[in-house]
Amino acid sequence: MKRRILFVDDELNILKGLQRSLRPLRQYWDMEFSEGAVNALELLEKQSFDVIVSDMRMPQMDGATLLKIVQEKYPTMVRIVLSGYSDQEMTMKSVKSAHQYLSKPCDKKVLITAITRACSLQDLLNKKPLQHLLGGIESMPSIPALYAQIMEELRSAEASTASVGKIIAKDMGMTAKVLQLVNSSFFGIPRHISNVTEAVVMLGMDVVKSLVLGIEVFSMFSKKALSIISVEKIHDHCVKTGVIAKDIATLEKMDKKKADNAMIASILHDLGKLLMAQYFYDDYKKVMEMVLQKGVPVFKAERQIFGVTHAEVGAYLLGLWGLPDNIIEGIAFHHNPSNFVLKGFGLCGLVHVAELMEHHEQRQPGTWDTLNGLDTEYMDKLELTDRIPLWREYIQKK
Repeated sequence: MKRRILFVDDELNILKGLQRSLRPLRQYWDMEFSEGAVNALELLEKQSFDVIVSDMRMPQMDGATLLKIVQEKYPTMVRIVLSGYSDQEMTMKSVKSAHQYLSKPCDKKVLITAITRACSLQDLLNKKPLQHLLGGIESMPSIPALYAQIMEELRSAEASTASVGKIIAKDMGMTAKVLQLVNSSFFGIPRHISNVTEAVVMLGMDVVKSLVLGIEVFSMFSKKALSIISVEKIHDHCVKTGVIAKDIATLEKMDKKKADNAMIASILHDLGKLLMAQYFYDDYKKVMEMVLQKGVPVFKAERQIFGVTHAEVGAYLLGLWGLPDNIIEGIAFHHNPSNFVLKGFGLCGLVHVAELMEHHEQRQPGTWDTLNGLDTEYMDKLELTDRIPLWREYIQKK
């Protein structure tokens, strides 16, 4: 099935240039090129699209306003900003409504990759109700105590990037949002940033203050969500899983980038649980009841109630936000790495083993011999099952 892509810009020459350069993709995409936001909205009334790519500074209606309307009326559409570095103020206005930010001039391959990847993510999470919900998310839910702490810290005259980064690193939602922004093309950073404190330094205090205090990209978890899940316990588990995953990667002599990404994928691997509990409270309450009453794993109960798991939900949103492919894959397949098509011990395997090891260490520290729930097909094929005792000894000595 062909994907439908809508490009919006007020400069006709830019639209014609896009049309020429993307002509070879006509067999895969149906493309429309709209001169200005008003014309784009008229097109959207008549036709449906999968992705919208919009400039920011346009007469009559700017891109931020356009994307906000699209988010409200057509939340399943992927929304991509394509704008210049000089438009930082305008682009900041779209932080809550845009999924990705690409800078002009944009390499054709970068643009094609962003659109193709977004479309493939829609196949990963092909449940329209969940796409509808996730597409409408404006702020990331945060632990109430940490939300209050970050607000207080940013209002303090003594706030520093180190102190702010330390608070953000304690919260999964804050971490995800900050990494989304710092790794977007808009900020022009030539390498991937996976350290939260470094991300805060790169963004700068003024930008972080604007995001948190002005635009309000974070919000508190509802009391209802907190009544069915322990956000603190989930986050503590994810952080410890991240440490274990990085330790395993180091022990297996993987490079620093892969080890850092394994840690980030692990820290974010249960983000979908938080989103589902916050925004689908009634159904997620059924999930937790099934877990307690029948003793089934959380992801299997989610599959039964929702048709998808928290792994796919988290991977979908973070993928839309443009986080690296291997991090998304590590999250999406952390329950069943053998379902991942690529060979080798990738991030999905690292997160899978690290998560199970962390659970076992919590329940029976230092006494477990085998990992219940292990994807033995995957580990045996890679001849890594016998390495688990070595990894266990390594993390227990630390």
